[in-house]
This record gives sequence, C-alpha cells and structure tokens, in this order.
Amino acid sequence: MDLSSTQEVIYRLRTAAEMSQQALADRVFVTRQAVSRWETGETVPNTETLRLLSKLFDVSVNTLLGAPRKLVCQCCGMPLTDDGQISREPDGTFNESYCKWCYADGAFVYRSVEELTEFLVAHLSNEHWPPEAARAFFAAQLPQLAHWKQEKNT
Repeated sequence: MDLSSTQEVIYRLRTAAEMSQQALADRVFVTRQAVSRWETGETVPNTETLRLLSKLFDVSVNTLLGAPRKLVCQCCGMPLTDDGQISREPDGTFNESYCKWCYADGAFVYRSVEELTEFLVAHLSNEHWPPEAARAFFAAQLPQLAHWKQEKNT
C-alpha cells in the first residue's frame, strides 16, 4: 500500500471498506467529527484508537501512520517492508518488532542466536557469499538486535 500520510491511509481504508465516517466512528468509539478531523489531517488518532483501527482494518499501526518507521525484525534483522511480513500475537494483533518467521503464535521460533545463524547461513550463503563469510556477518550483526540483547541479559 503506497500511502504517504495518516489522513490518506484512514480515508482509503474506510472507503475501501465502504464505510461512512459515522460507521467508522461507531466501530472505534469516537465521533464522526473525529474521523473527519483525521481525514483532513487536522488530528491523528490516539494510541488506543490506532490499535482499534489496526485491528478493524487488519493493518499495522505503522501502516496507519503512513509507514514513517522502517521496521526491522529484532530477531533476524530482516527489513519488514509490508504488513504480510510482520508477526502477530495470539490474539491477532500485530507485533511490529518481529517477522512472522521468527515469532509465531506468541513464541519465538529460534531458541538461540546460534540456531538462527545456522538456519540463515544454510539458506542465504551462495557462491558469492560463502558460508564462512555469512556466518561471520551474522555473528557480528544478530547480537546487536533487541531480542538477542534481551536474551543475553536474562
């Protein structure tokens, strides 16, 4: 979805869902005027309303905000370029910190940085990037990500 601002995102999602401003307002417990102000760019929904809109339209909060942040999986380092790559919590809400391959159904797939490194080396090394070079790269980069820093401190 190539949308540049929150106002455009909300307007396009609402109209694609064939909802009136009043219908959207009713679904997220605000006034029609609040929806109008979002769509004119006068205001932005608060955090709780962004979560409700995220769930209603099945898009991440980052997408609702016009994708201002460049998301990166904090387990494997993969850029998260669209909502289809972002993990979800067991209740279906987005977890914008991880890709769906590292964090699934509320649990991490890889138990150690070494296990993830071996998986990545096996799948990403090639004739131009030999396993030794890939392993050295991941050994240096992965420990810098939030998930592995947190694991190290627990």
